[in-house]
Amino acid sequence: MNFSLTKVLSILAKEVAGYAVPIVDLIAVQTRDPYKVLVATILSARTKDQTTAGAAARLFAEASDLAELEALGEARLAELIFPVGFYKNKAAFLARLPGAVKEKFAGRIPETVEELTCLPGVGRKTANLVVAVAFKKPAICVDTHVHRIMNIWGYVATRTPLETEMALRRKLPRKYWLTINSTLVAFGQGTCKPVAPHCDRCVIAGYCPQIGVTPRVLPGKNREKRGEA
Repeated sequence: MNFSLTKVLSILAKEVAGYAVPIVDLIAVQTRDPYKVLVATILSARTKDQTTAGAAARLFAEASDLAELEALGEARLAELIFPVGFYKNKAAFLARLPGAVKEKFAGRIPETVEELTCLPGVGRKTANLVVAVAFKKPAICVDTHVHRIMNIWGYVATRTPLETEMALRRKLPRKYWLTINSTLVAFGQGTCKPVAPHCDRCVIAGYCPQIGVTPRVLPGKNREKRGEA
């Protein structure tokens, strides 16, 4: 099977247009404010989008900028963002964020991955997403979906998201850098799930090598395998 990234991404761009939009992309449609994109991205880690959306709405209602965020305090932050994953840790990160931005970057959210990762609670995935979404600069955000699907396709052969990011920086055409995360996150949540992916109804099934994948088996096919009518 000859895998064509251009063909597959062209098909998926149309397919995921009808899928639920990842929360960070949804916030970016509403505002280009780097502060809100950064905070929403921090909240979204290990958290379902619906939960993140609710937490972000509550938080931004009381803290629309860094100054208001600083005034809240860690305890109130924890109340507002509950029940996002690791909400106590995230509340601590957010409480320290305004001071760190003032001290290191004169009160302005930085625009590079290297600078962003100096802030509390910000790893490379978050930093890349903020650079791409808030500042529209070339960056590749690699989360578990991007890492997993790129390996399923055999486009990379990597063990960690960091290795995948570095491999994609060398190999992936730049025209896909800003969109690859939102495309594959939507596709990974809706069809190419980590467990029992929907290969049976996948629009790129004819192109996908399915490396390391155990496809979902339909009930009828299970009965056929057991020799049942």
